[in-house]
Amino acid sequence: MAPPLIQLKDIRLTFGGTPLLSGVELNVAPGERVCLIGRNGSGKSTLLRIAAGLVEPDGGTRFVQPGATVRYLPQEPDFGDHKTTLAYVESGLAPGDDHHQARYLLEQLGLTGDEDPHNLSGGEARRAALACVLAPSPDILLLDEPTNHLDLSTIEWLEQELDGRRSALVIISHDRRFLTNLSRSTAWLDRGRIKQIDRGFASFETWRDEVLAEEERDQHKLDRKIVDEEHWLRHGVSGRRKRNVKRLANLHALRDQRRNYRGTAGTASLAAAEAEQSGKLVIEAKAITKAYGERKIVESFSTRIQRGDRLGIIGPNGAGKTTLVNLLTGGAQPDAGIVRLGANLEIATLDQHRESLDPKSTLAEALTGGRGDQIMVGGRPKHVVGYMKDFLFSQEQRGTPVEVLSGGERGRLMLARALAKPSNLLVLDEPTNDLDLETLDVLEEMLGDYEGTVILISHDRDFLDRVVTSVIAPEGNGKWIEYAGGYSDMLAQRGADLKRETAKAQPAAEKKEERAAAPSSAPKRKLSFNEKHALETLPKKMETLQADIAKLQRVLDDPNLYAKDRKKFDDTSAAIAKAHEELSAAEERWLELEMLREEIEQA
Repeated sequence: MAPPLIQLKDIRLTFGGTPLLSGVELNVAPGERVCLIGRNGSGKSTLLRIAAGLVEPDGGTRFVQPGATVRYLPQEPDFGDHKTTLAYVESGLAPGDDHHQARYLLEQLGLTGDEDPHNLSGGEARRAALACVLAPSPDILLLDEPTNHLDLSTIEWLEQELDGRRSALVIISHDRRFLTNLSRSTAWLDRGRIKQIDRGFASFETWRDEVLAEEERDQHKLDRKIVDEEHWLRHGVSGRRKRNVKRLANLHALRDQRRNYRGTAGTASLAAAEAEQSGKLVIEAKAITKAYGERKIVESFSTRIQRGDRLGIIGPNGAGKTTLVNLLTGGAQPDAGIVRLGANLEIATLDQHRESLDPKSTLAEALTGGRGDQIMVGGRPKHVVGYMKDFLFSQEQRGTPVEVLSGGERGRLMLARALAKPSNLLVLDEPTNDLDLETLDVLEEMLGDYEGTVILISHDRDFLDRVVTSVIAPEGNGKWIEYAGGYSDMLAQRGADLKRETAKAQPAAEKKEERAAAPSSAPKRKLSFNEKHALETLPKKMETLQADIAKLQRVLDDPNLYAKDRKKFDDTSAAIAKAHEELSAAEERWLELEMLREEIEQA
């Protein structure tokens, strides 16, 4: 086995009270691809900075293979006094490196090299920083949230670029699809320590849940053991002094173990304050058009958004996503066409740029507007500390300035502000930025339970697949087309993705003309007997599987099952896992056949 390029051993670091890192070990071999996973505030970014040699730990050692080149991508790049993006990228090159790589990567990332780094948008700054760390072709890349502020086409370009390189990777990201496609091993930073498996992110969440379940069982056993020993102390002390002293010392050790146990962080309690129900029709747009000078942003776009719809809007940065949302919600007027808003509409908006946050204000002031200790949540007053705890902020953070909050904490703060306002239409602009995976899961569940309507701008492919019911994508020159389903469904229907390397998708009108000009002599595709049979029987099978899963889940809901009947617990767990796999396969097959049926009917 090749020696590690970088090795962290027994890394310890404490800020204030609870240790942030306690004996952390991390080895990265040549070509290895590690995703570094952990909750917001667990120390992932700090650990990456230690690996990059930018932070000195309280204890432990850092070893880098002599001659190995390391490049670190921070969440917020420092452009120093560089006058152009090209000068900034070239500053990361070592003697002997190919300077043509700097300009090539800038061009691939949509920059000219002449931009002033200090005037870049968030997305442009991220692309310049990526060019800077990629240009030297380092032996190891340490990437902290590399997909933040990037559009889908750039994320997919970056995936292919990294996949084709020989560099070892350590990646921190909230983007499940990105991690799944690139990682080969997983390092989980949890309560100051790292647990690692030689499997990529796709296996992480199942493994994490198993580890936490085993830990919970161990703690339950420890509690029972302490109860038994305390019972002995009260009722079973014998005359053997030496034996009693030893057993009492063991009891003290068990109590110390229980007292020093660091439980997992809780999950955020996200709930949108819902206003009275809106009308069934939320938004209707007919042939709306918007242009700035000669540039067409929206050209003759029409849609109907009904109550309960979850609409995803995607596209490259600068394509006009925010403009389209403003047109649909009445924030801007179209040059032509009509937008009609439904009755009783109450809109709450999440701004991805967080421009409304005063960096000098405290966390409590940002929530209350600087007016006392109460925040209005759904029209009712709630103490700000209680509301903070819902979003995983501690009471001690009440006076913390916004400017020192982490990216994930600022993301939760923006969510807390947006969700406090009563609404029946949520407009969320990149809500997933900087959020950890657990908070993303809770946000997905909240949006699933929300009885109103959601309009979502996002570049997170997995999040879109899990949340939205339709996707609006740009086709160029102001044309936008709406597709049923999530992001993956959009790709299947569109017949082309948003990757930079592929040719631009033809406008729908050109596709229609090509179909009309195609020879009609080819026999029309028909569903086979087996395909028809499966299409008819799969819904019933899915219903049966869902019922079986519900029945098995009720068995597992018994908190005492594991202790009472371990075999039944294991058998039921295996059965429910198998049922979930069969249900997933049935749903995918049904969707595939249903899409095929629609294509045949439209041909």
